[in-house]
Amino acid sequence: MIQLADFQLQTIGKLIESMEDDKREVILKSPTGSGKTIILTHFIDEYGKGQFDNVFVWLTPGKGDLEEQSKEKMDRYIHNSQTKLLPDVMAEGFKENDACFINWEKLTKKGNNALKESEKTNFQEHITQAHNNGLSFIIIVDESHQNDTVKADDIIQLFKPKKIIRTSATPKKLVNATLIEVDEVDVIAEGLIKKMLIINEDFGRSITVDNQVGYLLDKALEKQAELKKVYKEHDSITNPLIIIQLPNNSDVLQNEVELYLASKDVTYENGLLAVWLNNKKQNLEEIENLDAKPIAVIIKQAVATGWDCPRAQILVKLRENTSETFEIQTIGRIRRMPEAKHYENDLLDSCYLYTFDEKFTEGVKLHLRKGALDAVKLFLKQKHRNVTLISEQKSSLSISKDAIQALKSLLGFYQMEYGVTTKTGENKTRLEAKGYIFSEEIVKKIYTGEVRTLTSDEFKNLQSVQLVEPLNTHKHGREYHNRISALGLSLNLQYEQMNTIIRRLFDKNVRYDQKILRLQTREVYAFVINNFYKLKEDIQSAMSSMDIQETLSLNGIIETPFHLPKEYLFTYDGENRVQREYDRNVYSGYLSSAEVRSDSEKSFEKYCEEAESIEWLYKNGDKGSEYFSIVYQDNFGKQKSFYPDYVLSKDGEIWIIETKGGFSRTGESEDIDKFSPKKFEVLKRYLNKHNLKGGFVRKDKSNNELFICMDEYNDDIKGSSWILLSEVLS
Repeated sequence: MIQLADFQLQTIGKLIESMEDDKREVILKSPTGSGKTIILTHFIDEYGKGQFDNVFVWLTPGKGDLEEQSKEKMDRYIHNSQTKLLPDVMAEGFKENDACFINWEKLTKKGNNALKESEKTNFQEHITQAHNNGLSFIIIVDESHQNDTVKADDIIQLFKPKKIIRTSATPKKLVNATLIEVDEVDVIAEGLIKKMLIINEDFGRSITVDNQVGYLLDKALEKQAELKKVYKEHDSITNPLIIIQLPNNSDVLQNEVELYLASKDVTYENGLLAVWLNNKKQNLEEIENLDAKPIAVIIKQAVATGWDCPRAQILVKLRENTSETFEIQTIGRIRRMPEAKHYENDLLDSCYLYTFDEKFTEGVKLHLRKGALDAVKLFLKQKHRNVTLISEQKSSLSISKDAIQALKSLLGFYQMEYGVTTKTGENKTRLEAKGYIFSEEIVKKIYTGEVRTLTSDEFKNLQSVQLVEPLNTHKHGREYHNRISALGLSLNLQYEQMNTIIRRLFDKNVRYDQKILRLQTREVYAFVINNFYKLKEDIQSAMSSMDIQETLSLNGIIETPFHLPKEYLFTYDGENRVQREYDRNVYSGYLSSAEVRSDSEKSFEKYCEEAESIEWLYKNGDKGSEYFSIVYQDNFGKQKSFYPDYVLSKDGEIWIIETKGGFSRTGESEDIDKFSPKKFEVLKRYLNKHNLKGGFVRKDKSNNELFICMDEYNDDIKGSSWILLSEVLS
């Protein structure tokens, strides 16, 4: 069984929730490499378990047999799935919980003989028969930016779908649609895509070239050789691939590229060069394999959609005048991680673009924002090479206690929030007083009344009416499953784990010493269905509440010596008018235009550069074993790594500093990290253990000054915990 990432589980949960809202269309915006097919196939499986009379139709664009690839993936991921291709539908029609993968061009494209006119009529009859059998269609439009045509829309409307899910890394905007967006940061954190896109590395401020094509290809070949060497040092067989993208109608340029590569002994004949064009395909067999022989492939438009080659890492862009949508799809080809993990090495965890196309560069930077920056390699100054700290790392052997810890956290929350005890009768009264519904029947709330204007005040005057439905264990058993699954997905727990938690806390037939309620099984069904939103709200509060977190178990933490990295891939904003070099930084050439940096980080770096007592400053990375980390624990009992932002030396003493979101002009906290108090406590523990100094630094926008907290963390900038930084690091 495939192990889903946390963000994938959460996205599946959001998709299931979207099936119940009043919007017909759902937009799933998911970056290339985020496992979109995995998310959607598991959504189909989970939703199908809890609902009756649905058929899923997955429409793919025409290139590359994507419908067969998607069907094959679902067969692999989901045991006993009911998948079909178009010929299967023509032979058998549609049945409940079918997942039908159809290339929409086979239904719409002129001259395409996949379906003759009589067969098209047949296809429509199968749809009509499905409707007559009480089945409803949920349509998934894959790569929706390519399916945005009248003919494609005509096909969709044939199904009279109750829901349409449009999915793409670059979807078209729809006004009246539910947007579900997978955050790129989450995908990067899981190691599925590369941390950074590096544009024109080491080009400098001004370059003179005799041959643009040769210059770009040389850069790419040098980078390919460098990457391959480092992959080998990491015991990886990955042979990084260069994608060379040509403009359309560019036979002369294609010939120039082939001749130049031949001068470097990269040819079709020796297997190092591949080509994927409409009129020429060579050396493409198994090119996706990590250790495939070709080191470069020449492409035009064919590779923009649906081609997964995770070893592709370098793009040489010789193409012009294409749409932004197509550009970003192309960039997506080099962003996947070869083995779906980061190597904790900036060189390997980045991808590389070489181009003289300014318009393309601007489009990429606009889309990826801080994910696409200018970069240069910096080296650690000789005098700082002996700096040593003890870094804490999670043990790969540590066993997660997700479900057990979630159960304890949820119980602790109910005790704190509602005052529950082991007296289950009293607990029922307490919960009922706070809005929980207790009934053996299914109770739903509807509204009645009149509104004259569409204002919130008018709607507040509507009367609520309870719609009561007798419990049917067959029908509502599936709804119970659906609700439990949705609750679990919001916590990154599997259905079985979530069901066990609910049963232990509320079901009298399942043993647990600290029960909140003692309900019969039928009553548990009704309790979960009737109180789904209340339960969800309380469970999420329990997971995020800092008051009920338990003390970190130090078992399984690995302590290793940490030295400042000798090399540093420095990313910066090359268009910033101010490019001041910070002499106190441990790296030669570190600039004031460093990115990605928060406002607090920029202010802190500037402060340290100007403070005479500070001898040197090191900016830590935010993930990876090559950076300095301290281990803490979340409410699940999971160990997590905390990477403090800065290490510095003041008067010969080492300080460790974490910067956080500041305080607004009126004193409100702008720190969005709910684990800040927990991280502060583990930083204090670390500092005390190793006899070091440090704290949290935040900016007060009412006076534009930096303040430091060293003793007791709170969100009150006016409190005595926060001291003016200049009084401490003078």
